[in-house]
Amino acid sequence: MGRAVPATAPGGTAKPLRIVARAHAMPPDHNAGAEHMLVSMLRPLVDRGHDVEVWLSRYGDRHEPYEYRGVRVVPLESRLDFPTAVRRAHVLLSHLECVPSTAALARGYGKPLVVVCHNTHRPTFRDMASGDTALAVYNSWWMAREAELFFAEYPKSVHPHKQLIVHPPVFADEYAVKKPGTHVTLINCNPEKGGKLLEQLARRMPDLQFLAVTGAYGQQILPDLPNVKVVEHVPGEEMRERVYARTRVLLMPSAYESWGRAGIEAIASGIPVVAHPTQGLCESLGEAGIFVDRSDVDGYEAIIRKLKTAAEYRLASKRSRARSAELDPTEQLAAWCRAVEELAG
Repeated sequence: MGRAVPATAPGGTAKPLRIVARAHAMPPDHNAGAEHMLVSMLRPLVDRGHDVEVWLSRYGDRHEPYEYRGVRVVPLESRLDFPTAVRRAHVLLSHLECVPSTAALARGYGKPLVVVCHNTHRPTFRDMASGDTALAVYNSWWMAREAELFFAEYPKSVHPHKQLIVHPPVFADEYAVKKPGTHVTLINCNPEKGGKLLEQLARRMPDLQFLAVTGAYGQQILPDLPNVKVVEHVPGEEMRERVYARTRVLLMPSAYESWGRAGIEAIASGIPVVAHPTQGLCESLGEAGIFVDRSDVDGYEAIIRKLKTAAEYRLASKRSRARSAELDPTEQLAAWCRAVEELAG
């Protein structure tokens, strides 16, 4: 099972570093794949003895700094001095909407900047192409290829000085349950993730139980049906007991996924994942994925019913567990930690 890299892992720097990240939101209040990837990447840096902080850029409900899985999180409401934190930092890190402003501060204070890329949308590549990015982290091989196509199309853009592939780290022992549940589950029920399909399937199959888990963003489609149980927004550390322990099959009929962290969390328990074949999901799930076009409601129904048979379920579950083992994040996290430490060297 994958765990965070220990402080004594080979390649660690003798000098503790101050690593400052800028993000728009963080768990446990905001639980989306990008933020949980960030947390999973920062935890091993903490384990190696570094001081890690995440400064938030959006207002929320919290007014005091707090700790989440060893990482200090500083809400915007605390009104502490972010530029001072930048000045004292050895390395800056950012993602999504916070990259442009963090890059400007990195340039102004002469700090190395790490950009974590979560999708292949043009702003992701454009924002890190100003020449300020010391290290770009792509969450998949296909994203790295898309980045190269962007730089080829825009020759005046500047490549990051270094790049690294880090699949969104999932520590399997934190998600694995001993026995699958009984529900067909969708996590984040907005239309792009498949909320409408969940409703259609629940109406077609009143003999089955469905779990609708509300997401961190997007308008949620929550069917008011007797066979649909709605679970409110779940913090990452509670997903095992509140979601995966109740799940027999996970649906991922997403219009777009650059990787699909929820699917990798599910396969840690041998839970089969029925998914739309986005490039990210095809790469992440590999042979464990059961792929059906998101417009094919009949196809989803047929697969779900097929998985009710014990033999078919055992085979799908075996493939899921095997893929989970293949995605053990230990080596990639060790390379990630070394890459960050080298920036401050």
